[in-house]
Amino acid sequence: MGFIRQQEEKVAIRLLTWRYKKMNITVPPKPELERQASNLVDDAHKIARERGRNVISIMKDLVDDLKRK
Repeated sequence: MGFIRQQEEKVAIRLLTWRYKKMNITVPPKPELERQASNLVDDAHKIARERGRNVISIMKDLVDDLKRK
């Protein structure tokens, strides 16, 4: 796994943790957070390829969608 991908996943973990805490939901264990972060980054990259947007802004939008689910 490349350096940038690792950094994106770390950002995704922080975003997910922040969102869980903000929603007063128990933060999942680290392996589950890592899995969710990996999926989030994959989704962000797919959307970025299709729409030509910034991956970090897409990740923020995807994390915000957790609140709506």
